[in-house]
Amino acid sequence: CALPIWSIELAHHVFEKMSERDVVSWTAMITGYANHGHCEEALKLFWRMHCEKVKPNDVTFVIILKVCASIACLEQGKRIH
Repeated sequence: CALPIWSIELAHHVFEKMSERDVVSWTAMITGYANHGHCEEALKLFWRMHCEKVKPNDVTFVIILKVCASIACLEQGKRIH
């Protein structure tokens, strides 16, 4: 089921206000962006997660590799893999 665009904006606002973010919250946000077709944002958020030393889980990798495939971003996919 597709959510309205404002829902991803609201989710992003809540995400940014969180005092602590774990792999689940990062992956949820990345998935939200990917599902709404905002693949570049999903990829940026993945790299931000990496910079903040949050270790991705298997679900995170599946989502972000799908993102890379959908935007034909082979080099990013190789770096992630």
